[in-house]
Amino acid sequence: MSDKTTSRSATSDAASTDSSNHSSHDNGGVSNQARQTAHRVAAGAMEIGQDAAQHYVREPAKDLFSLAKDYAKDHPDVAACWAFGLGVIVGWKLKP
Repeated sequence: MSDKTTSRSATSDAASTDSSNHSSHDNGGVSNQARQTAHRVAAGAMEIGQDAAQHYVREPAKDLFSLAKDYAKDHPDVAACWAFGLGVIVGWKLKP
């Protein structure tokens, strides 16, 4: 009678071990799939962020520089005074 009980418990232990291995294998697959999805989303967000940075940082900087050049062409005396004033302030702050 004990042989039958031992064989039943061994069979149920093997079945539970097999099912736990199967569920951990599924979790590994799900984890790997989630990792790949997160990587794709992060790569897409990075690309969108770089495009936005190029548009919202570079373009206004170009616009401001071109506006300053146009103003300096139209009003050279005012631009020279501003350049001199900024040079004095920066030079004063950088003196040893």
